[in-house]
Amino acid sequence: MQKHQVSNNTLTMFSASLKGISQVLLIENSVTGLIVLVAISIYSVPLSIITFISSLIGTVTAKIGGADEKLISQGLFSFNSTLSGLATVLFLEGNQRWIIALFSAVIAAIFTAGMMHLTKPFDVPSLTFPYIILTWFLLTASHRLQFFEAINSLVPQGLAYWHLDISGPIDFISGFTKSIGQIYFLDNIWSGLIILAGIFFASRRLGMLAIYATIISLLAAYYLGSERPLLSSGLYGYNAILTIFAVSDVFHNRKKLIPFTGLLAAVISVLITASLDSFLLPYGLPPLTMPFVLSTWLFLFARKLMPNL
Repeated sequence: MQKHQVSNNTLTMFSASLKGISQVLLIENSVTGLIVLVAISIYSVPLSIITFISSLIGTVTAKIGGADEKLISQGLFSFNSTLSGLATVLFLEGNQRWIIALFSAVIAAIFTAGMMHLTKPFDVPSLTFPYIILTWFLLTASHRLQFFEAINSLVPQGLAYWHLDISGPIDFISGFTKSIGQIYFLDNIWSGLIILAGIFFASRRLGMLAIYATIISLLAAYYLGSERPLLSSGLYGYNAILTIFAVSDVFHNRKKLIPFTGLLAAVISVLITASLDSFLLPYGLPPLTMPFVLSTWLFLFARKLMPNL
């Protein structure tokens, strides 16, 4: 009887951790989480391992902390841990980054609990805000603490010397598929396609919304004059996908066939991405999913007074 209970608990923790990976996409589905792990493995096996371990750490931390069992099982305490582990490994250098990644997964789960409590009175989700702030703190600490070594591409740059270059070709197919993969920092066409398949597995509607958001974000960034390499790498699309998921489906009861509000929110996320890129350049920080958070919060708060949005 006791062995059976231990086995069930282990299975529950495993399922919750997979759901934590899928919750990055605002999806509660362990199979989708497993599909995402496969997509990450194609890009990098070590990265897929740290992804699952980080999610598991978030789940265990919430369990030890006495969090609500239902929220734990839904993966709501582990998706920020998943992203924190990924970001730490990718944006820091040195062997110690693996240790930092595991530690950040613990802090992300605690930070998530705190933010969930703070945002509850406003009836809005904290989304990925905990992971963003935590990652920015770790990266800026590299300027003062030798233990943290940020990668060279994140060196602070002066805006006065910045030159916008919009020359060169655009690979729209690459931009489309990589926009989906970039949600998990994956600059890989096949990884993006597999993640899209995982989204469709969980919800056909979300799969179509992902396609709509990717197309509209690419077109918006192109006609607004974005740098071509950023378009081809999908760096203007991943926030738009998450935004349309949140605004048009996950946090919206009136799910219309054509999500005009969600598409508008997706376009706004493109503008915020460009703005944050410039704002954070002197600090050597990536925008991460902050455009998604700000655009989503904008519409969710606006709905308090404009319920038809």
